[in-house]
Amino acid sequence: MMYNGNLSLPQQRRYEYSLKVAYKLASEKLRKMDIGEVCRRSGAVYWTKDKTELCLTFLKHKYIIKLSEIELTSIDGKEQESLTLREKVLILHYLISEHVIPMTGKSISFKELPEGMVYYPTFAKRTIDPFVKEFGGNPEGLIKAALKIGGREAKYGDVSVSIDSFPFITIVLVLWKGDAEFPPAGSIMFDAGIAGYMSTEDITVLCETVVWKLVKASNK
Repeated sequence: MMYNGNLSLPQQRRYEYSLKVAYKLASEKLRKMDIGEVCRRSGAVYWTKDKTELCLTFLKHKYIIKLSEIELTSIDGKEQESLTLREKVLILHYLISEHVIPMTGKSISFKELPEGMVYYPTFAKRTIDPFVKEFGGNPEGLIKAALKIGGREAKYGDVSVSIDSFPFITIVLVLWKGDAEFPPAGSIMFDAGIAGYMSTEDITVLCETVVWKLVKASNK
């Protein structure tokens, strides 16, 4: 699931292949699961009376999961809401999580996740660095961008926003404006229960997805 925008062509092909394999494996697992239990744990709901399709909210938009083929589509087919393969894998991984624990109300940073200290440099490069680069000099733009993707203002740091990425997963992005002595800085926080829904790698992908959607919304 890890991604580097500077991958060579062979690396890119291997990455795309790994995504296809991850999608296939997650699809096979979902087919074997108790879908009622999946809905209870994930916040998804049955979309059809015959219970052959689910509906799940991901970053404000609703998507349909056709269980017979594990096909994911936008609820209204709008192009801007279409999913990349990486996002589809992320959604499936959220749905098939079997070690769910209730949200705790305790906020943690990436470093506090399992193996978070080890992977933090990669996480920061892919998420916090572009986040601070885009909004460090434009903190007001962060709030405007968050509102466009279904987020809201929060009360951390100098400026912060809260983004409901999945029904039970909220991400908080925090920005400090900086001054003459210190440059702008940023942080990303989540409820400690997130580790019960996603691997540290998938959390990285999710945060990277949120950051780039904010950047895109800011430049519209």
